[in-house]
Amino acid sequence: MTDDFTASLPRKRMGAGALLTNSQGRVLLVEPTYKPYWEIPGGSVEADESPYTAVVRELTEELGLPTQPGRLLVVDWVPPRPDRTEGLMLVFDGGVLTSSQTEQIRLPADELRSWAWCTDQEAGERLSELLARRITAALKAQAEGTVVYLENGFFIA
Repeated sequence: MTDDFTASLPRKRMGAGALLTNSQGRVLLVEPTYKPYWEIPGGSVEADESPYTAVVRELTEELGLPTQPGRLLVVDWVPPRPDRTEGLMLVFDGGVLTSSQTEQIRLPADELRSWAWCTDQEAGERLSELLARRITAALKAQAEGTVVYLENGFFIA
């Protein structure tokens, strides 16, 4: 048989982001121009691109920082909703940015309005509820040296 059965398999959206912190443990958030809430640096994984390659590319595109993220912190399956298909979101440990690296941040004006260092509480006020749960889980995974699996931002079992 010459047909590739994988062509008929379901497709999922995939995104990859980085948890970047400063020496005080604050999280770097970016303010997109195209949505009402803040995000962590990252974005969609393109066709034939690995999640890790995507997050490296996004950090360069969004912040102007050529950085190499560390280990995976979070895998979050997000169910479908009326305006989006289901998806798999990954968060990598972006490490602690130095003041020198922070001074080099350059945002693409057409995509990002601003950026800020935020406490967990401040992040919760700026992020969507789903992303706030994911970031809280990422901070926990980072502190404990673990990787966590979530569904819609919630711990399973």
